[in-house]
Amino acid sequence: MDFAAARTMMVDSQVRVNDVTDRALQAAMLAVPRERFCAPDRVFSAYAEVECEIAGGRVLMLPREAAKLLSAVEARPGETALAIGAPYAGAVLARLGAKVTAQEANQAVLDVVAPALADAGVETVVAPFDQPHGEGYDIIISEGAVGVRPQAWLDALAVGGRLAVVERTGAAGRGVLYLRGRDGFSRRDLFDAAPPMLVGMTPEPAFSF
Repeated sequence: MDFAAARTMMVDSQVRVNDVTDRALQAAMLAVPRERFCAPDRVFSAYAEVECEIAGGRVLMLPREAAKLLSAVEARPGETALAIGAPYAGAVLARLGAKVTAQEANQAVLDVVAPALADAGVETVVAPFDQPHGEGYDIIISEGAVGVRPQAWLDALAVGGRLAVVERTGAAGRGVLYLRGRDGFSRRDLFDAAPPMLVGMTPEPAFSF
């Protein structure tokens, strides 16, 4: 399979046509080998409009949705970023000049993506998704959905930091962007999306009598 040609087709047919016009972001997505973030027996689906499997039930976000989240954070060279359950997005941010840490909760997932992340200059850590590694980030991004406002992630942002994630209730979800100001957080809706939920990021069941 000609992966370089497939990347070009992905950017042309799934990214540009979905209002992702940032040329630096497009170039980064053309350069990052998405196939290296898929399970070895699923690399053929890396550039299709499907959620390519990594391991243990984890998948990569659809290219157009990942591109929209990446576009929303407006990454700048030299910024720090935490990619929570977002190995591909983390590699793209590194290509854009950010200093990136990729956090995974499952070692089996990290075993698949670690070589590509290392080549991209991305640091890696294994920790539960509801416990973000470190603090003071300019960017936090996730390729999985969360069921509740991820307050711990918001608290890990620096002032001026941005969080891009999909908030999902049932079958419906919405990509959102949070911005941390000196006096709190603002939130902006971005687009409809419904990627799989991240482990540990669903609401606790409520009981009533």
